[in-house]
Amino acid sequence: MSKLVAVTGATGFVGPHLISALARRGWRLRLLVRRWSPLPSLAGIDAEIVLGDVLSEPALQALVRGADAVVHAAGLIKARTPADFLPVNRDSAALLSALAPEATLVLLSSLAAREPQLSAYGASKRAGEDAVAARSGPWLAVRAPAVYGPGDRETLAYFCSVKFNLAPQPWVPSARLSLIHVSDLAEALALAVERPPAPSIYEVDDGAAGAYSYADMARAAGAALGRRPWQVKVPRPLMAGIAAWNELRQSLGGPVQILTQGKVAEIFHPDWSVHNRRLAAAIGFQPRYDLTAGFGDTVQWYRRQHWL
Repeated sequence: MSKLVAVTGATGFVGPHLISALARRGWRLRLLVRRWSPLPSLAGIDAEIVLGDVLSEPALQALVRGADAVVHAAGLIKARTPADFLPVNRDSAALLSALAPEATLVLLSSLAAREPQLSAYGASKRAGEDAVAARSGPWLAVRAPAVYGPGDRETLAYFCSVKFNLAPQPWVPSARLSLIHVSDLAEALALAVERPPAPSIYEVDDGAAGAYSYADMARAAGAALGRRPWQVKVPRPLMAGIAAWNELRQSLGGPVQILTQGKVAEIFHPDWSVHNRRLAAAIGFQPRYDLTAGFGDTVQWYRRQHWL
């Protein structure tokens, strides 16, 4: 009988791609979902469903029971208050570590965890890594850089701007950042489950030497959309002002926004490049998409879905 992998975050942005990558490798799947609804992304994939969320100990017990591996891909990327990040990004990782002591635990983390002083989000992701690293069983944490691709709503606004010949970017002249297409990230995670390397914190990206500049992003997005966008350099005080307004609205009960002061600190940090590629070497990961091909694939998907 094939081995069983339990997955959180199945209905998020990365989740459907990860599930497809695991299914292609013959894993039996058990997925945690908050509520039952038809999941188009799972069409043709046989998976056992556990109802509940990552804050429910009974649901997590049912999820990991008898599992050979657990992929914790659920995470909170925006929250009403800084403290709201911790239950999902730290406490759920600690609980899964305790409930699945024998299973290989793969935590999907973020490069933001490398600089926890910048934001509550980054601090919560680092705390999740610390919780996983304290376990006695096999584990690894995979820090992803900026992730884009089919299904991504967070970077859709950037492509919409480029469609109208504007490519906004933070005014940080020397900034470098790594990126990865969501399909490649899913492939790397699936390989890590199949061929787990030594317990450690790893980084992953698309393999671009020296990472990218914001100008590289603008050119790749422009090529995908048939545009030559004007690169609009946004000063930090302007973005900080928008973030302050967002935080005021949140405090008064308005919608939760991703652009807060912590996110501004992350955006204006000059180095979000991957510093090592030990994971790719250990598991034999070879990304399919560079930035030009990946942005092209993303734009095609947006157009098919009438998002762009």
